Amino acid sequence: MKDLRMAITGGIGSGKSYVCRLLEQQGITVYDCDAAAKRLMRTSATLRQQLCQLIGNDAYNSDGLNKAAVARFLLASDDNARAIDAIVHPAVAADFINSGARWMECAILFESGFNRLVDRTIVVTAPEQLRIERIMQRDGITAEKARQWLGKQWPQDEVRRLADYEIVNDGQQPLLPQIETIIQSITI
Repeated sequence: MKDLRMAITGGIGSGKSYVCRLLEQQGITVYDCDAAAKRLMRTSATLRQQLCQLIGNDAYNSDGLNKAAVARFLLASDDNARAIDAIVHPAVAADFINSGARWMECAILFESGFNRLVDRTIVVTAPEQLRIERIMQRDGITAEKARQWLGKQWPQDEVRRLADYEIVNDGQQPLLPQIETIIQSITI
């Protein structure tokens, strides 16, 4: 395979994590940006110091990262969310580059600017009603709450327009042939 860096994105309930598991079954290691952010916030002394300066000393407690305090701060305003992102995103970007991984999974690929770290982008899409059903089942929440989560993300059509490739995860079209077609197109 060419030395291209690839990214998988898609909104909540689209099935991007499932597609990444299928890629891993094909022998492709996929760097998970969400998991990396959580790990770095737990383990990086630099992030710990910066988050404590931003949020206050209650950002961490004896158990480590105080998720409740961080969530309260994050949800209090868009400015707070941007301030946390300004600390965490550069650390995740550097970690991805240093990891040697060629593929990443990033829910907010375009919003975060992480698309600049890769050569090609793939969006996983699904019909809205199917996404709502998946979110409800996975998280045990109401359709209204699932719609609220969808409303916090960029519209699927906008992400589709920006992506280089699309994998349709509608429960009808098989995923493996779509994945194989993309892999073949980047190896030529």
